[in-house]
Amino acid sequence: MDFNIVIAGEAGQGLKTVEAMLTKTFSRHGYYLFSTKDYMSRVRGGHNFMQIRISDEKVEGPDEGIDLLLALNEESVEIHNSEMNEDGTILSEVESDKDEMVYIDAKGLAKEVNPRAVNTVFVGAAFKIMGLPTDQAEEAVKEHFAKKESVVDDNLELLKQGYQAVDQLYNLKDLGEKEDRMVIDGNSAVGLGALLGGLSYYTAYPMSPSTGILHYVASKQEELGIVVEQSEDEIASINMALGGTYAGMRSMTGTSGGGLALMAEGVGLAGITETPIVIADVQRPGPATGLPTRTGQGDLLFAVNIAQDEFPLMVLAPKDQEDAVYQTFRAMNLADKYQIPVIILSDQFIGDGSKTIPVIDTSDMKIERHLVDPAEVEGEYKRYKFTEDGISPRAYPGQLKDNIVLLDSDEHDEYAHIVEDAETRDKMVAKRNKKMEKLAAEDLLEPEYTGPESPEYILVGWGSTAGPLREGRKILADEFEIGHLAFNDVWPLPTETLEELASTEAKLVFVENNAGAQFDRLVRSETGIKADYNILKDDGRPFSGQEIYRRFKEEVSK
Repeated sequence: MDFNIVIAGEAGQGLKTVEAMLTKTFSRHGYYLFSTKDYMSRVRGGHNFMQIRISDEKVEGPDEGIDLLLALNEESVEIHNSEMNEDGTILSEVESDKDEMVYIDAKGLAKEVNPRAVNTVFVGAAFKIMGLPTDQAEEAVKEHFAKKESVVDDNLELLKQGYQAVDQLYNLKDLGEKEDRMVIDGNSAVGLGALLGGLSYYTAYPMSPSTGILHYVASKQEELGIVVEQSEDEIASINMALGGTYAGMRSMTGTSGGGLALMAEGVGLAGITETPIVIADVQRPGPATGLPTRTGQGDLLFAVNIAQDEFPLMVLAPKDQEDAVYQTFRAMNLADKYQIPVIILSDQFIGDGSKTIPVIDTSDMKIERHLVDPAEVEGEYKRYKFTEDGISPRAYPGQLKDNIVLLDSDEHDEYAHIVEDAETRDKMVAKRNKKMEKLAAEDLLEPEYTGPESPEYILVGWGSTAGPLREGRKILADEFEIGHLAFNDVWPLPTETLEELASTEAKLVFVENNAGAQFDRLVRSETGIKADYNILKDDGRPFSGQEIYRRFKEEVSK
């Protein structure tokens, strides 16, 4: 069973409330979920929609056809009518004699109870149409409005009236609540991974679509005793976070592409001072403001080449919401281990989207601070001591009884004193570069390969394309011997698996959410391996498995 619901209307009509209640309720009925959001950059008006795909099996990305459209205004019927599946249903306040249209006087019903809760009428009607009871939905309503107890009864009443106002059309079953699963959006997943990784200081300036990370960690501030600061801009964000790290806190900041551009000098400061910092870049299309509420993968080459000159840096990209938890936790440890900036390249598709994932397994999650043991410091403390692997002993102010902890943004010697001589400069650059060599040798993740041993084609992707590519590969596997190579780590670039597969007769098809084939260009510059074909998309919308299948047939196997 695979059922696709779209909730459509204007900003301000409560689409998020409908999506939240439906998602929570479907999850409690035992279904796997994948939801995405397509919304305009405005507080009121415009056309927004949210898609919830539910299935009795795992789902990895969005679907294209619509089984049930909850049209909260007339415009939504006109926009999405052509996307309806053959036996699809449109629930709206538009009266029509068409078979696919189901009329509901939602505003009329709400007017008698609470006109502001009209969207809850649609929720009740949706469950009746699908053949599911409202008991779990009632619990979802109570939880969603827990901080607004005065409207709980109104919403429960309108849920009931919406349920009674329509007839059952489908017969979805209650699969039973599964305790080994959870539903989480990507921004919350990044926040959760950071908190599990020992985050104690988060500072950020709100910027779509990264703001959800700030909201999530702020919601845990009092419970966990962490510090969360909304800064005045992104320049302040990264500098404050670096100050937090220097003071001994595990610090992190988050932004999107334009904010990352403002942070560039701060990233360089982290590089030369060897100060650990994790930066979440939830990508959106640019340049400048671009499409501020849409998705894309256009920041890759900028993230890899950020700031001036050369310094150790890691860039990794979560594949989905579950992966975002573990990769963020990993980023916190690696930043401390190598004393480097680590950039997490998420995007709006992951950040705003939600997915059913297994409950997070924390059994192997160990926080590794890599701070110096004061008992091992003999004599005068050398913050930038030359070592075999390039990693110097790191302490925070006040940790060492008889030593001052210094750092400097100018080139410096082992004691953090400013220098300008060529010999020390060369030794310091070499010291920092040794860390990248160690990182590449010990801690890089090779990309995950799925498919036959001798493929005709290999779909190559990084980050958030993983789910849609998995679904696309499954469809294509009926016609082709086809594999899928999914990258987490993009800088330093892991090359072993890629080079092994590239040495076969397989054709490489790079699939990316940008216009310039940025990952193809990065791979080519590092290995000499280039794509045989590129499937690119830069309209602010994510890939679906069906689109990858269709475009492969049109552009690759034509």
